[in-house]
Amino acid sequence: MQKKILAIQGSSLKRIDIETDTTLFLALEAQKRGYQIYYYEPQNLSFLDGKVTVKCFQLTFLEGTNKFYKITKKLNFDLSKAKVLLIRNEPPFNQQYINTTFILEHIAKKVKIINHPKAIREVPEKLFSIKLIKYMPSTLISENIDEIKNFFKKNKKVIVKPINGYSGNEVILLKTFNTKIINKYLKKHNHVIFQKFLPQISEGDRRVFIINGKIKGSISRIPKEKSILSNMSKGAIATINKLTGKEIKISKEVAILLKKNNIYFAGVDFVQGQLIGDINVTSPTGLVTHYNLTGTNLAKFFWDNI
Repeated sequence: MQKKILAIQGSSLKRIDIETDTTLFLALEAQKRGYQIYYYEPQNLSFLDGKVTVKCFQLTFLEGTNKFYKITKKLNFDLSKAKVLLIRNEPPFNQQYINTTFILEHIAKKVKIINHPKAIREVPEKLFSIKLIKYMPSTLISENIDEIKNFFKKNKKVIVKPINGYSGNEVILLKTFNTKIINKYLKKHNHVIFQKFLPQISEGDRRVFIINGKIKGSISRIPKEKSILSNMSKGAIATINKLTGKEIKISKEVAILLKKNNIYFAGVDFVQGQLIGDINVTSPTGLVTHYNLTGTNLAKFFWDNI
């Protein structure tokens, strides 16, 4: 009988938070379904004379212990022999990340890859939202200082965030146009996203989970006091609130669009009933938090529909 192999392209195992990690959550469910887990980091991916290979660990993930994995063996593996491959390394979506998508695309007809490597490139997490601008607050993507100054005149308080940002890193709120801060920001990031500030962020955002073109659940994340960041890594507290009719309508449209673009698993973020431009496709998180709050294991739906 042929082995069922799940390959995971992930970040360092040392960085995994066993209390909240979605990759670990998905892997544990896969193990229960008979998958052997082969785990590797992006720098260990190679293309050699038509073959895509990795230096990886065969390992077993352990539930309920601080020592959460056991390495069975180290090996050089032909990835075309995997049944499923999860791209789960964390952003930034940098050149290394892009390179791996081109390499993995070579085996995409032989291996079920989630999310599809070409789709990840063509659905950049923040720029893809241009297609959904009618559901967003006033938004400018630019590095032209005159355009930026005019945007501040119209919108006063403005959120500034890098296109390739993640986990709320380097997201700032400016209450007035500040030439020095903005020029420094542009020098580092080039094109930048400027967005009208939505004050109801103090009441939390919504993270909507979309799997295989369907809305499967959501959580609300409330920033800590005096913060504008709803990321759990920045101290936000998660709760459960029902989606509004408007959020459901928009989410359904986004889900259809993502499935059409070959995205299987995504996390979509709302503030004040509006999309804020974050459509997380590289390594969506939050399934463990959702399970802890609702008792619903979305990892089961994830694997049922593979």
